Amino acid sequence: MHHVTLDGWSRIASPIHRLDARVKILAALAILVSLVLRQHAYAWLFLSYWFLVAVLALLARLPLLALLLRAGLVLPFAGTVATLNLFGGDAARAAGVLGKSYISAFTVLVLLASTRLHALLRGLESLGAPRFFLMIAQFVYRYLFVLSEQAQHMIQARRCRAPRPRRRLSMPAAAGAVAVLFARSYARAERIHRAMLARGFQGHFVLLEQPAVGPADWLFLSAVVASLVGLHLLLWNL
Repeated sequence: MHHVTLDGWSRIASPIHRLDARVKILAALAILVSLVLRQHAYAWLFLSYWFLVAVLALLARLPLLALLLRAGLVLPFAGTVATLNLFGGDAARAAGVLGKSYISAFTVLVLLASTRLHALLRGLESLGAPRFFLMIAQFVYRYLFVLSEQAQHMIQARRCRAPRPRRRLSMPAAAGAVAVLFARSYARAERIHRAMLARGFQGHFVLLEQPAVGPADWLFLSAVVASLVGLHLLLWNL
């Protein structure tokens, strides 16, 4: 599953992974804001932003091809808006929508793949994001693993009962399987929640160690901002 893949990538040891989450969030925001401020779409402009994010992905020792393929999932949604602009006679805006959407998705994926979820959410909380929404995001992410585990158990049980099952389930059988999956996942989630309350959970997660911004973090953020400023100055007359 996609969230399992990102969780595995976030555990890689690299210089980017060791940076403070708040610094990486600010760097990603700087890239996104800088990209949005560009009013015109040029092929080599997008190539410059793509190259900057790709360098960060390589420094984080992430699989570049896999990231590029996953970032392309945003193109069908952006393509709808781009098509409307194209039919309206604004081909430049259509290209801008596609290019900016793809690079934005690529940037966010690099951020998610190079930062552990708990550190990312704690960094967002330190930067002023609402704690309520961050708590919802953390619970949703955690219970996706519960849902995945229950689905794997059901698939294994089906294989044990039918060594040669049919490739396609009928609609009633598929609906019943989905209902059982959610019922089991809900019951498992209830048990997990009661276990958390029994261990003293009070509505927020507490980190055992407080993150600190060091010289390497400031150097990284300065390098990203300087690259963006240099890119803007280079393209000022375009």
